[in-house]
Amino acid sequence: MKKFKNVFIFDHPLIKHKISILRDERTGMKEFRELIEEITTIMTYESMRDVELVKTQVKTPLEVTEQYRVPADSIAIVPILRAGLGMVNGVHTVFPNAKVGHIGMYRNEETLEPQEYYCKLPEGIESKTVFLVDPMLATGGSACDALAALKKRGCKKIKFMAIIAAPEGLEKVALSHPDVPVYVSTLDRCLNENGYILPGLGDAGDRLFGTK
Repeated sequence: MKKFKNVFIFDHPLIKHKISILRDERTGMKEFRELIEEITTIMTYESMRDVELVKTQVKTPLEVTEQYRVPADSIAIVPILRAGLGMVNGVHTVFPNAKVGHIGMYRNEETLEPQEYYCKLPEGIESKTVFLVDPMLATGGSACDALAALKKRGCKKIKFMAIIAAPEGLEKVALSHPDVPVYVSTLDRCLNENGYILPGLGDAGDRLFGTK
């Protein structure tokens, strides 16, 4: 696929190792959930290389020193329901005080188009850096609609993170929202006729919550 300035695909050996276990159909729900969180934590560190820091005075046991911190209450997490919930704890590992909003999208199984059914966001989200998270970026429809919903509500600093992406979906998001950095741990081969990622890992929501 073409290269886009706003797309970042990680080439990290620990992520590759964890993805191989994540894909395995024998991996149980508990381990699957833990792997999603661990991969998300690694991605969060990498995606915040451009974070703006503020100066602060810190008193060590020996002296007062000038240091740098991420501004308080500057991060929000918005999972795309329901599978995105599996990534929230991974971001919280890095930013434990980040507020959490929710966007509910479901895919019409006939048209494969996303439908929004729920949106609840923290107060003041328009001034925060927002992590929009969803493990699977397939057709890109849900991600594009969720990004549009956040922008409509005033969000200006948005980072989108997905564990696994198909080229079709990644290109759609990159072209539709060129102002949004898109972080993906793994780029897969393609979508099948039903809109599922190949080789993929099956339905992330079902494997996270044991609903299949």
